[in-house]
Amino acid sequence: MRIPEISPRMVPSARLAGALAVVLTAALTPLLTGTAASAAPSTSSSCSNDPSAHLSTVPSPETFLGFPLGLGQQRVVTNAEIRDYLGAVDKASDRVVTGTMGTSVLGQPLTYAVVSDSRQVRKGTLDEIADEIRGLRDPRTMRAAEARRIAANRPAIVWIAGNVHGGEMSGADASLKTLYELAAGLSCAVRQRNDNLITVILPTQNPDGRDAARRQNEFGFDLNRDWFARTQPETDSKIELLRELPPQVFVDAHEMGGQRYFFPPNADPIHHEIASEPVDWINRIGEANKAAFGYNGACSETVTTECYFNYDTYDLFYMGYGDTVPATGFGAAGMTYEKGSTSAVQDRVQQQFTTQWATLGWAAGNKREVLNSYYKIWSDALAEGRAGALEPNEVVQPENEVQFPVPDITIKSYFLMPGRQLADVRRLVERLRKMDVEVYEVKSPLKVRHARIFGGRTGADVTVPAGAYWIPMEQPQKHWIQATLGEDPYVPFPYFYDVSSWSNPLLMGIDTIYTGDAVRPRAELVRRIEGGRTGTAPRNGSYTYRLDSAAAAQLTFQLLGRGAPAVRKPGVDVVELPASAVTPEVDKLAKSLGVNLTPSRSPATGTAIDRPDVGLFRGTGISTTSGSYGEARYVLGQRWGLNLAPVTTADINDNTTAFTDRTVLLVPDGSSATGGLTATGQANLRNWIAQGHTYVGLRNEGTRVARAAGLTSTTEKAKPADYLVIGSHLRVDVDGSSPVALGRPAEDFEFNNGDSILNPSTTGVNVLTYPSDDTFWYNGYTVGADALKGTAAVVDEPTGAGHAVLFAYNPLFRAYNESGLQMVANALLYPAASTPSALRTSGVDPARAAAAAEPAPANVGGEWRPSRIQVATADLARTQSLVAKYTNTATVAVVGDDAYLTIPNPLGLQFDEHPYLRDLVGDLRSAGIPLRSVVG
Repeated sequence: MRIPEISPRMVPSARLAGALAVVLTAALTPLLTGTAASAAPSTSSSCSNDPSAHLSTVPSPETFLGFPLGLGQQRVVTNAEIRDYLGAVDKASDRVVTGTMGTSVLGQPLTYAVVSDSRQVRKGTLDEIADEIRGLRDPRTMRAAEARRIAANRPAIVWIAGNVHGGEMSGADASLKTLYELAAGLSCAVRQRNDNLITVILPTQNPDGRDAARRQNEFGFDLNRDWFARTQPETDSKIELLRELPPQVFVDAHEMGGQRYFFPPNADPIHHEIASEPVDWINRIGEANKAAFGYNGACSETVTTECYFNYDTYDLFYMGYGDTVPATGFGAAGMTYEKGSTSAVQDRVQQQFTTQWATLGWAAGNKREVLNSYYKIWSDALAEGRAGALEPNEVVQPENEVQFPVPDITIKSYFLMPGRQLADVRRLVERLRKMDVEVYEVKSPLKVRHARIFGGRTGADVTVPAGAYWIPMEQPQKHWIQATLGEDPYVPFPYFYDVSSWSNPLLMGIDTIYTGDAVRPRAELVRRIEGGRTGTAPRNGSYTYRLDSAAAAQLTFQLLGRGAPAVRKPGVDVVELPASAVTPEVDKLAKSLGVNLTPSRSPATGTAIDRPDVGLFRGTGISTTSGSYGEARYVLGQRWGLNLAPVTTADINDNTTAFTDRTVLLVPDGSSATGGLTATGQANLRNWIAQGHTYVGLRNEGTRVARAAGLTSTTEKAKPADYLVIGSHLRVDVDGSSPVALGRPAEDFEFNNGDSILNPSTTGVNVLTYPSDDTFWYNGYTVGADALKGTAAVVDEPTGAGHAVLFAYNPLFRAYNESGLQMVANALLYPAASTPSALRTSGVDPARAAAAAEPAPANVGGEWRPSRIQVATADLARTQSLVAKYTNTATVAVVGDDAYLTIPNPLGLQFDEHPYLRDLVGDLRSAGIPLRSVVG
């Protein structure tokens, strides 16, 4: 076999070629690879010690693309070029097979490559390997001896994924170089990796965002927050492939602000249910990456640790990340790698390649240990589930201590109750089943002697009815069950890169209990979603279903889009359909959504439900590429199938038909208090509502525009200086007199993420309010939450024959807040008043005029969630001097021994996008200033 000469087109520069050679050679050292793993003999009779030796038949990225990766390129690699290159390598190398796991929002194929020794990627053999690796995840069906055989003789699976954020491109570019080395390299380092690993390369997880050089996908979703909910097609298809090829190591390659490179060890907190084995692998891979960076060429200006950092910024806590979900749900060393985007392109690509290659080297060198430990993860999970034991909280940063231990409780079972929102209960069951959780339907009533009821309550002799769903903890996915269903995530340390709670039952508003009792209900394993027709109605009869869930709302809107003659009676959350309207297609749709269609001999009677004509406000202060605007496009447009017409500030000010022809106006969250509306525009808005239309306002801008226009008597309450509500759930009381509350219980839960605090309305219905008595409850991490007691979360304000429905929070948040989605649907379907209210538009009600005139609290601005640093008051002066290096806009509040520095974030930037916040936190730590809490 001829070894080709290295041409300038194949390696961009002598310096980079030297760096590449050193990294390739260095990967063979024990420091990078650990103990050599046993492997089946390769089909190659020998390997080369020359890292530059490659098969001449396999094109390099440089020769295929016509320009060198990461050096002097005048443009980025396009999605089409990435896909074409994967196809070309597949065609040229018998070590590679490619596939498409799905499509993006805009229909672009999500292409991946699987690369290994040629014998191991043959169709039948690859399927056998994947099946055996999946088998390691269930020790109930695989004996330990068989697991040891697999660990000795089969490769481990490593994923390298890039470009989950569209504008962060270097990880994808570097993965093409990694693919080429594995597909064409003739060195012993390449052979070791291919013998011991199946490498899955997914260059771009977000092709639409890459095309637009935008962080989010086409619907404005941050795909690195979507993993547990899987709302977006890019995420859903990716996790299905992960289930087919479950990783032991998963690399998620990003870019960030600045010039340095981050790889683990992570910042605290780490979620307590992430097993100790993947955390150990993560930290050891970090050492391998450090070693790789220590060789010449890893950093362009310096060869010291100044070019990378660990133990900072990037935690391992929220279950929506591309590191936490592989770690918790798949038992993998899930890792975020971040390269500073202000570095030269060549440095970005080179350093991403360095970490990818070093990670593969470590995994190959330790694959037998990893696979043996992988089996142990699931064995331990079974034992923990059997005992009802939760993993303890731990920290990894040397200077940190666990501040909040996991409480001493035993959890052996969860039960999802079926009394209401049955369709959403079933949707949660499907979400769990799609992560290989075993869920059982209870067939006979069961009495639970000692129950904990979601919302911080306990119960004795609680009856679990037939039709409830039982999730026993004694199963391999025990860690994932607790991490996503748990009533509280039990953060160990008060640092927050994202939200502090995501309990799925609380997000969905589902009645849920858990217990430490050893129970064995009569139950059957759920194998498919239930729903659709539960019987046959006569020709002149009807079918009914409860409009008490987000899934039922989706069914309703899609039926209205098909022209179905749906009706309902006033004040009742039941939809009726003529029997003739329930075609096989409608039955199939209802079943897919988990909605029961109950037959009735009576004909459908009631008031016709009109399909709303929604105008989506695209005015001052509204970002159209992210945030709640994109969430509205996805939920209302994509999921519910409604036509969304853009309505601008000028449309309302000028009273154009683009505005007046709509029946609903939805104002997403944004940074403006008025939306740019003039006094005339505000009067136009009031007149339009009075004619029987509905205004739906979300969070900051949605409620503030309404207040400025004289639509509400609510005012904003100033937040206390130490106030922190970081993505937590709180109990709310529900006023059922408003149609917005149809289908909701008397007590519910609401997700608050540092939202505005609204004093109750005196002119409308306070649909959701936070209790002012001892029933007040929250989970997650909050400080000063008592400020919410007695305040309003949702308000229904009448004007003439119409209404303004105001949400203090964002009910569309990441499209996974089903209880909020159901209330938005109620607002969209709000019936016109038969008796218009006395609050008309000839003049603004005095209480509303007073609210509009009241100045906003000092801490009200255009922030999404401002960054907050908490230190001891004694350290305030030193902290301020360091903060002053970066900004003069920080505000200070002192509460006793605590000092809070708030840094405005008017653009709503994530921590890793912020131009200086990460560096500031690093400076404070370097200065030895203890940080009592940090909110990114």
